[in-house]
Amino acid sequence: MPALVERIKDAVKDAMRARAKARLAALRLITAEFKRIEVDERIEIDDARALSVLDKMVKQRLDSEAQYRAAGRDELAEVEAFEITVIREYLPEPLTDEALDALVAEVIAALGASSMAQMGAVMGRLKPQVAGRADMGVLSAKVKSQLSP
Repeated sequence: MPALVERIKDAVKDAMRARAKARLAALRLITAEFKRIEVDERIEIDDARALSVLDKMVKQRLDSEAQYRAAGRDELAEVEAFEITVIREYLPEPLTDEALDALVAEVIAALGASSMAQMGAVMGRLKPQVAGRADMGVLSAKVKSQLSP
């Protein structure tokens, strides 16, 4: 079993022992999503896929939190914010803007990319390197800015 999935399952057990209801609920959301993917796709989830699932879950909760705050539902927004903090415990440290710029420049140089036509190749090479560590929208904007004349 992949290390990340195992760590999360162990955290569920720890939360049960500690009777930490809110933390347990957030961790169960994660394990439920992993199980849904495993059943739907008939695969065993690996660490790379687990990271992408966690990243997606954070984005969904950020969106929900913003909508709840806009609607004046602060109690629901707080639940979403707590879930975000629990999920982020299992994501790697995010890349800084400087590190992301350097990584983009390095991949562009390695591929010899010089035009927007090669953006797909650059993104394809970058995506596994930044999985769970950078927002793909931000990454795409950085690649576009460095490939533009």
